[in-house]
Amino acid sequence: MVYQLYYWPHIQGRGEVVRLTLEAGGAKYIDVARDADSVEAGREKILEKINQESATRPPFAPPFLIDGDIVVAQAANILFYLGPKLGLAPSSEPDRNFAHQLQLTVTDLLMEVHDTHHPISNALYYEEQREESVQRASGFIDNRIPKYMNYFEKVLQNNPSHSGWLIGDKMTYVDLSLFQVVQGLRYAFPKGFKKYEKRCLSVLSLNDKVFLDNKVSKYLSSDRRIPFNKSGVFRYYPELDK
Repeated sequence: MVYQLYYWPHIQGRGEVVRLTLEAGGAKYIDVARDADSVEAGREKILEKINQESATRPPFAPPFLIDGDIVVAQAANILFYLGPKLGLAPSSEPDRNFAHQLQLTVTDLLMEVHDTHHPISNALYYEEQREESVQRASGFIDNRIPKYMNYFEKVLQNNPSHSGWLIGDKMTYVDLSLFQVVQGLRYAFPKGFKKYEKRCLSVLSLNDKVFLDNKVSKYLSSDRRIPFNKSGVFRYYPELDK
């Protein structure tokens, strides 16, 4: 069965953690909107599914994944579903639940990153809320980045297997998501994040281990990996990077 991923075709966004997992798991999948003839045509494909009046279990928003008759929405939920199928989830139920907990924490972090450039409303352009964004980004860099990094650092150091992975002794989808977080923070806040890099060496070591995975490396160097830009979750604005 070929998976069908529905996510915006011009950004990494919240769907990138799903793309990374599909790629690392060697899954056959169609990035439906990206394979459309144009960005607008891709958006229409997404909206067509979301607005389907007869759907009994409709997704609220992308990303969502279609696997035969099954539709799974929300990035963390998609990964909870995909991880075991692709060999990228822990084997025991307690560990799978902990992986899901960590992924939901990543979800919280991504929302806080988004709010650094849209602290008032998604309906307003960044330029219309720049002053508030500067204040929000300052607090994010000073308080939230270290809080999240300290947490993931503790999880890595307290892993009983001492493998360098978050759970157990092999890479899981949560490791891929934390890799995406590090890549995004380095892009959006190169100065701000650098202040804390010496305090999260286990996180950075995990980042390097993921980067060396053959399937991940091939994906990152391919045209399937959308570059960071000023339309996604992670955006670089010099005035927001302390």
